[in-house]
This record gives sequence, C-alpha cells and structure tokens, in this order.
Amino acid sequence: MRVLVFSSFTFAYLDRARVLFGTLKKHHPDWERVAVITDRPPPGIAFDPSAEPFDRIVWFEDLNIPRGEGWLFGHDIVEACTAVKGPFLHQACEADAADIVIYLDPDTALLNDLSPLVEALQSHDGLLTPHLLEPEDELQALLDNELATLRTGIFNLGFVAIRTTGQGARFARWWNDRLLAFCHDDIPQGLFVDQRWCDHVPAFFDRFHVLRDPGYNVASWNLSKRKVAIGQDGQITVNGSPLRFWHFTKLGPTGDTMTRRYAGTNFEVHEIWNWYKRLIAEAHDPRIPPRWWAFGTFDDGMPIRKDWRVLYRGRADLQAAFPDPFRTGPNTYHAWLQGEGLLTPPTSVA
Repeated sequence: MRVLVFSSFTFAYLDRARVLFGTLKKHHPDWERVAVITDRPPPGIAFDPSAEPFDRIVWFEDLNIPRGEGWLFGHDIVEACTAVKGPFLHQACEADAADIVIYLDPDTALLNDLSPLVEALQSHDGLLTPHLLEPEDELQALLDNELATLRTGIFNLGFVAIRTTGQGARFARWWNDRLLAFCHDDIPQGLFVDQRWCDHVPAFFDRFHVLRDPGYNVASWNLSKRKVAIGQDGQITVNGSPLRFWHFTKLGPTGDTMTRRYAGTNFEVHEIWNWYKRLIAEAHDPRIPPRWWAFGTFDDGMPIRKDWRVLYRGRADLQAAFPDPFRTGPNTYHAWLQGEGLLTPPTSVA
C-alpha cells in the first residue's frame, strides 16, 4: 500500500514543517513525505532540500495552475497555502502517485502511528475530522468553539485522507475546482478558505467517513472535552484512546491563552505543548525573517495590501491587462493602482 503524506506551507513555517515531517518519519519511515511550498527562499539563504526530513518538494510553479502569477496574486498567504492543497491532491490522484494520500497541516505533530487511518481507508474512500465531537456545556466554550465552527467550517481541514480511486478521486477533483476558484477568506460570503466547502462532503460523498476518535486532531478548540493522560509506560491517551496527532495551531500568545483556558489543570497538555515548543526551537532557522513570504510584496519590496489582491481577482479586465501583477514600473498593475490614487502605504502584509 503506497501512502503519501503532504503538507502545504511557506518558509515562515519551515520549522513547524520540519517537526511534522520528523515525527512522521519516526513513525512511518516508508511513507512518502512531500512538501508543497508556495514560496521562494529568502535572499542569501542556501536552502538544501536534501537536508530536510521530507522526500521531495513541489513548488507552486510545479502545480501548473492556469494564470499562475495572476492567480497567486489574488490570494493572501493563508488563502494561497490552503488553495494549493486541492491541485496537489487532484494531481496526485491523476498521476497514480499513491494508493492513499494524507494531508496534515505543518503545525501538527505525530505522537503515535497512523496505521488505523490506512485500515479505515480499506472500507471508506475518505476521512475527515470534525472540530468538535461533543456539544459544549459552558457559554464561553460555546462562543469560542461551536459558534466559531459555524463560521469557519464543521471539519478541520488541517487533516484529510483519501483513497486515490473512487469517491476519493472524485472528491479531489471537486475540491480542486472549488479551491482554484473560491478559496477565499470571506466569511460574510460564506467562505473560509478550504474548510467551508467540506461541510458539503457528507451529502456529496457517501463513502467518506467522519472520524470520531478523540486521539486525532487534538487542538485548543476541542480540549474542553478531551482529557489527556500520560501513563507510567509513557503512552499518551485522550479520553482513553491513543493520542495520534496534535494540531498546535496559533503557536504563541493566542494558542497559549486558548490552551490554558481549556486545559486547565490537565497538566499533561502543558507538557505536550512544552515538548512541541522545544522541537520548534531546535528546528528554527533565525535567518528566515519573521512572516517571510516571497509573494507578499511587489518586485520592488512594497508590501501588497489585501484589498489590492481582492480588487485584482475580481476584475477580468485587470487580469488580462496585467498578467504578472507583482511587477512594478510602467504599464503594470502597480502603476495602474498609482494612477487610480489607490497606492497608499499598507499597514500590514497580506
């Protein structure tokens, strides 16, 4: 059984991806590990893929997305890194690259083997994990978790696993098409990047299975209902089930706040977070600038505002006139923005 695991990230998340693929290599050295990188190395840094814990890299350009530069310009960093998951998954099915393809977000880490996923995919064509497995009891948890998932999607797409035939392949094509056209962070319009689309999956694909094992995709948003324990033998369990992988979302103050709020006195949770932070510190390359993204600026280094991206992706005339909107100088999208009085300095990169 050929199993391929991939993650999508930029160089700003390289330390997290190193931890993910390192833990994956420990538990499943025979599975192919693929890094999908929508970025370019920061200037002056010699990036050596052979020294990394993944088997190969797929760069954005390798995906052959139509109108490549223009399409990419129409997405911010989160939209872009989630959108490319669809094309890679679909192309892996078309290329017969594996029997099973698993996606994991770069800020996850394995703490046990994932062989039960392979077993589950003998009788199902796809697997998803919901953000929540039980209703919340407290108002604050309801606001933080139940209401949040109504906005952002019932399923957490930091994980998805499919067979590359049958409904798995059908799902990959459908998700590819939706993400190429509509992977946007636009909650008022019913969109939250790749996730909200998968609310449709139980209705569209009856051979997909919802994993209700609490040991998968443990994260701050479901800790209120998951008790973590570490046995004398070192085995970690969640509500009595083996802990398979943890999703360390929002590493930093936000993640710390939410984890403290819902872990409480479950001190094993804090031990796991401290373990992860040590691994990240060891994997970190201080030469990579914080929040680095090669496609976050015009070619002169000016940060690109989110509203400039949204305007461009919504205007077919601008896309036709300026197929490479990252360029500056005469007869460019940058110059057009300037002529329209829209080229005011951004307050943040998007």
